[in-house]
Amino acid sequence: MSVPGWEKSPPARDYSVDELMVAVLAGCFRPGDQVCNGMASFLPVSAIRLAKLTHAPDLVWLAGAVGLEPRPGPVPASTLEAPLWRNSLMYVEQCGDFWTMVLNGRFLSKFCVGAAQLDRFGNANNSVIGGDFHSPRVRLPGTAGMGDMGSIGKLLYYWNPDHSQRSLVRKVDFVSCAGYLSGGRQRSDLGLEGGPELVVTNLAVLDFHPDSKHMRLRSVHPGVSVEEVQSATGFELLLPDGGEVPQTPPPTQAQVDAIRTVIDPHGMRRREFRRMRQRAAGGPKAG
Repeated sequence: MSVPGWEKSPPARDYSVDELMVAVLAGCFRPGDQVCNGMASFLPVSAIRLAKLTHAPDLVWLAGAVGLEPRPGPVPASTLEAPLWRNSLMYVEQCGDFWTMVLNGRFLSKFCVGAAQLDRFGNANNSVIGGDFHSPRVRLPGTAGMGDMGSIGKLLYYWNPDHSQRSLVRKVDFVSCAGYLSGGRQRSDLGLEGGPELVVTNLAVLDFHPDSKHMRLRSVHPGVSVEEVQSATGFELLLPDGGEVPQTPPPTQAQVDAIRTVIDPHGMRRREFRRMRQRAAGGPKAG
C-alpha cells in the first residue's frame, strides 16, 4: 500500500503541529533504514508508517522491539502491545533476541527517543528530577533501553511535544541516555559512535553543531519566532551559519490526508501533548 500521488502533492494549508512533527520525523527515515519504536511513541510510529507509505517503502520496522514488518490498522492505544505488531512477518523475543540483534552492530540504525529532560549536548533524562538518584523530587519511568541505545552506535532522533525550559535544560539531572556528554569530542574519545542527530519539537527543529556538539536551531515552525523558541529553551541555542533561521516546511496535503484517514484517524498522536498551543492563523494549530 502507498499514498497515491505523494510525490507531487502540494503543501497543506490546513494542518496541525502534531502532523508537522510527524512529517519532519518521517523525513528522517530512508529506504533500507532499520528502526524500532519504544513505549508511548505515537508520533514516531505515525512517522514510520508515513515514511513507509511514501518515500521509504523499504524501511525496515521492528514495532515495539517485537514485530518485524507489522501490518497494523490505525495507530492503537498502546505502542508497546500486540495490536501494533499484529500480522508481522516475524516475532522477536524482546528481552533476549532483540538485544542480541541490536548489540551485534548489524541491526537497527535509527531510534526515536522521548525524554523528560534534554540538555544542550543531547543528553537525555527519563529517570529522576531534583535531589539525588535515591531521593529525587520526581521519579520518572526510567531508561527502558535508552541507556543502551545511546551507547551502541545508533543515530538518535528526539521528539518533544512540549518545548519549554523544563524539558530543554542546560544540564540534565541524570543521564539516562548519553548524547554528546560534555560536548566536543568527548563522546568519540570514549569510543562511542552514533549519537543525537535531530530534535523535533512543537516549536522548532534543532540539530547539533558538528564540532562543539551544542544544540543548534535548524528551523522554526510557521507562526513561531526565533525569540519565542529561545525564550522557551533553558540555554542559549546556536544559530545556523549566517544567522538566518529558515521556516520548517509544512507537510504536504497527501501526508496530512494519510495521517488523518489511514495512519491515525483516532488521533492517538495528540495524546503526547500536555498543553495544546493554538497558533496564529496561517500557522499550525496543536491537535
